[in-house]
Amino acid sequence: MQRPLLLLASLAVIASPVLAPALLAQGRHNSQAPINFSANHIELQDKANRAVLSGNVSVQQAEMNLTASRMTVAYTGQVVDGSPQVSRLDATGGVTVTRPGQTARGQYGIYDLNRRVITMLGGVTLTQGGNSVNGSRLVINLDTGRATIDGNAAVGGGSAGNGGTVRQSGGRVTGTFSVPKRQ
Repeated sequence: MQRPLLLLASLAVIASPVLAPALLAQGRHNSQAPINFSANHIELQDKANRAVLSGNVSVQQAEMNLTASRMTVAYTGQVVDGSPQVSRLDATGGVTVTRPGQTARGQYGIYDLNRRVITMLGGVTLTQGGNSVNGSRLVINLDTGRATIDGNAAVGGGSAGNGGTVRQSGGRVTGTFSVPKRQ
């Protein structure tokens, strides 16, 4: 049943400047699951209600993994069952988010746990199977599984915080969709 879905998604891309195809949709993510992390270094800033993770940062929540060079974890100051309540993750430097069958890459990533939304900026690429979509900004709604990409982002063409360059796609969304084998 995915073949007709793929064709409909391809037509939606042609007709719309903002990409929101069903082929990139996934099921609801469990944003209540614990967040496990690892990093080369952690700096706790209790008075600011945050922790800064650096060096090969890896975060896992349910079936979703997020990796980056550096990540700031903001928490509310409330402690439930001995754990601080995380409200937001800000990641920089080679940010990758993987979910079953789907990978997103960019220079910056923000995971807003309260809104259950991931936003990625800077040379974003979203791949699923043989399909790939490129743009400047990606927004993934973890409740609906809907992903949207556009070619315009708030990030300029300057340098990224980790010394890399933020790539722009010229204000356009580009991509490749696989085509079913025909007989």
